[in-house]
Amino acid sequence: MPLADSTAAIEAAYRVEFPKVVAVLASFTGDIALAEDLAQDALADALRQWPRDGTPHNPGAWLTAVGKRKAIDAFRRQRTLAAKYAQIGRELQAHSALGDRDDATLDAVSSEEIDDDRVRLIFVACHPILALPVRVALTLRLVGGLTVPEIARAYVVPEATIAQRIVRAKKAIARAGVPFEVPVGEDRLSRLGAVLEVIYLVFNEGYSATSGEDWLRPELCSEALRLGRVLAALVPDEAEVHGLVALMEFQSSRLRARTGPTGAPILLLDQDRRRWDGLHIGRGEAALARADELADTRGPYTLQAAIAACHARSFRPEETDWHELVALYTALARTTPSPIVELNRAVAVSRASGPAEALALVDVLVGTGTLERYHLLYSVRGDLLDRLGRHDEAAAEFERAATLATNVQERTLLSERARASRSTDAAGPGAG
Repeated sequence: MPLADSTAAIEAAYRVEFPKVVAVLASFTGDIALAEDLAQDALADALRQWPRDGTPHNPGAWLTAVGKRKAIDAFRRQRTLAAKYAQIGRELQAHSALGDRDDATLDAVSSEEIDDDRVRLIFVACHPILALPVRVALTLRLVGGLTVPEIARAYVVPEATIAQRIVRAKKAIARAGVPFEVPVGEDRLSRLGAVLEVIYLVFNEGYSATSGEDWLRPELCSEALRLGRVLAALVPDEAEVHGLVALMEFQSSRLRARTGPTGAPILLLDQDRRRWDGLHIGRGEAALARADELADTRGPYTLQAAIAACHARSFRPEETDWHELVALYTALARTTPSPIVELNRAVAVSRASGPAEALALVDVLVGTGTLERYHLLYSVRGDLLDRLGRHDEAAAEFERAATLATNVQERTLLSERARASRSTDAAGPGAG
């Protein structure tokens, strides 16, 4: 096989198969750090052997079997782990002797086994003992298969920071003796919430980046959506998993329309809805219907998906059912009380009942001080003041929002809105 072809095959195997291999090896060894090392060693073997012997029929199973064999070697060297060595040895013996190119033996790793191990790995990587940034880094590395440089680039942080988070996560999991298993009962419900939180946090960072030059990081949205789909396939009876998938599908449908040619943000009501992706919308509708089938009461992710669906079903902004959106945000506020939910509800109220009523709601939020450093609070207030003709006050709010925004594109947009409001005010009441 030409070197270029084998290298491409290895790169593809790394991207697609690495998380599966780590999951299986972590299940066998009970050690995430060791499992990742074994998977990387197996990839190193592939770099040496595949250009010479050709790519195996099932690259993932090849890598998994080689990793298991390396685990046996490691356990042989560590006599204190003799019992574990015997367990893995019996497992491999049952599959017969392994040859370097025995594809029939390598295919013995079943998809059910890999799927079971992957869902275990997701729950371990998102364990609540880890801080949220650490959970995110570990999940993207082990479950998503992203490299440390890729994660660092996506979050605009130094590679050393991401590497340290991953190392700390592995040590914390080992120190706490976190079992490599899917929790059950109440523990499962609480852990599932942590898993969904991490996946959605990753998606949101891609959908509206908190810092850096780019407002969108589509690769993070794609990775979060892929993880959500994997989780929905592995735990198909959990309504909120399907609710989160539906939400991410609907939001993903708008990605192409959210920025202009220079990367500048385009707000929802100004987007060209012909650019919204119908395939994502269709998938979102299916996932939302599945979530509603599984639960009598909508959870927070399913409610947010229903909110996104309201927008997705409107071919023109004026067709949006803002009264339905107010009702959905009211339900979401009862389910998950949050000042940000109340801010979004105020935006819906402004469209359903006018900016004056919404401004009163926003001013209550301003008075509480809970969103004092949240730039979108002042952006929303500026928009409401603009619509009420109070342009000079609106400009001041947009300027304040710009000083708080940490994303370059968003800061630029807010500064431009401040200048536009001042220009309108200076032009007098007849302008526009």
